[in-house]
Amino acid sequence: MARMVVIYRTPENVEAFNRHYFEIHVPLAKKIPGLRKYEVSDGPVATAAGPSDVHLIGTLHFDDLAAIRKAFASPEGQAAGADRRHFAPDGSGVEMFLFDNREV
Repeated sequence: MARMVVIYRTPENVEAFNRHYFEIHVPLAKKIPGLRKYEVSDGPVATAAGPSDVHLIGTLHFDDLAAIRKAFASPEGQAAGADRRHFAPDGSGVEMFLFDNREV
């Protein structure tokens, strides 16, 4: 199984971010071929030391890294990637991590 974890910093306009993310971006992303599961953080995101500047974490599950590459090369993946620029335009408010994982 592979994951794509997307970390969004707290935006200037939280209400506008949430509206766009949940009403437009999530429905687009759920159409990405090969997506097995889509999870988002619920409530405040904290660190062991206390509050953080992270607003939301999205975790997308795929079969493997090749499936992630194929998914985001598709028209649906391209549309979701382009849409992300509407609510996180310059990339400074978002980090993405892609990785395979294994149970230990």
